Amino acid sequence: MLGTDRRVLVLALARMADAVANSFLIVVLPLYIASGAISLDALVGTRVPLLGLAVTEELLIGVVLSLFGFLNSLSQPFTGRLSDRTDRRKVYIVFGLALLAVASAAYVVADSYLAVVFFRGLQGLGAAFTIPCTIALVNELATKGSRGGNFGVFNAFRLLGFGMGPIVAGTVVAAGPYALPIAGGTELSGFDAAFFVAVVGALLSLGLVALLISDPDETRDSAGEDLSIAVRDRDGDHLLDPVFTLAVATLCMAIGIALFATLQETINARLNQQPALFGAEFAAVVLANVVFQIPIGRASDQYGRRPFLLVGFLILGPSVLAQGLVTTPATMLVARTVQGIAVAMVFAPGLALAGDIVGTGQSGTQLSLLTMAFGLGTALGPLASGYLVRFGFVVPFAFGAILAVIGLVLIATQIEETLSEPETATERSVPQD
Repeated sequence: MLGTDRRVLVLALARMADAVANSFLIVVLPLYIASGAISLDALVGTRVPLLGLAVTEELLIGVVLSLFGFLNSLSQPFTGRLSDRTDRRKVYIVFGLALLAVASAAYVVADSYLAVVFFRGLQGLGAAFTIPCTIALVNELATKGSRGGNFGVFNAFRLLGFGMGPIVAGTVVAAGPYALPIAGGTELSGFDAAFFVAVVGALLSLGLVALLISDPDETRDSAGEDLSIAVRDRDGDHLLDPVFTLAVATLCMAIGIALFATLQETINARLNQQPALFGAEFAAVVLANVVFQIPIGRASDQYGRRPFLLVGFLILGPSVLAQGLVTTPATMLVARTVQGIAVAMVFAPGLALAGDIVGTGQSGTQLSLLTMAFGLGTALGPLASGYLVRFGFVVPFAFGAILAVIGLVLIATQIEETLSEPETATERSVPQD
């Protein structure tokens, strides 16, 4: 990509490979659990202690999908701060990717629901090391005049991988079993093949980072001393700290994205569609992001971050609510695509605005708030939709629309523009290896 640091491109390619692996499992794990390969008889029909909720297959699937996000997001402030304290990014990225690869391979030998939960949790811990350190590196390789574009490129590649996974995952599972070219006619099931693809994706990502990325001088020379996380605005201009505000708004957006995943069977029945169409609808948000991330990110370098954030949240609410009202696969695709455009208008400009605010030596700690919020949202979304859908199909999506309105209010009242003056050509240039 013209004007993008080559190291950012490598990081983007690495995250794309890793995202393919993770999004594979978002589709494969629910199918795997529902297929009967993992017995749920001892759990379905019981009640959750203290809460008294009846345990259903959908709730158990939601727990598996959400656990990754919970462990991932809640651990990120600690791993991000560790990265800042030690002035190192690469070693933690490689370690996290290794955990992801090992856990993906372990699903092949999982023989119980608790084993699946354990390995999904291990993947969450691996992502907690990988994500904040990668985001911090991208931020440190940019200037104010290129930060939006850099995050746009990074997110576009990452989301391309995330969008490709669901489309391919169903095909890989359905096409199994696969005959292996070894004696005895051994076969590889469709599920095992999907887990193998996830392992390959994580290892490819690990190889790219290990061979082509090194910690930049900016990281080694500027470790932050004040790594505290503020909730209130330290300058006193607003009630909330701007980075914290962006994190809360990101949480609202991410929950809206993740509401969809748990409702696969319900949506297929409501729209009278095949699972392949659900995969396309799931991917529509992501693919719209891929198309619009780079131009929106670069436009935010020129025209400012805040306008894109406001417009993004303005159209996010109606697009989420529409998904609870549509009755055909075509209209669902349209609603999901519009949601993807809205998310693109929030994602890169939001990260860039936060990056403008924080210092280089605090990137891991401060930007982990946003990545934590996104991960937490992807964890809460499936649980919220799995519970709220019992009150009516539209209810989870109405909840997501309300959260989008909250995000809009926060951006409108608590966030100021960081690009007060146009960047010069020198400031926009990006150092090349």
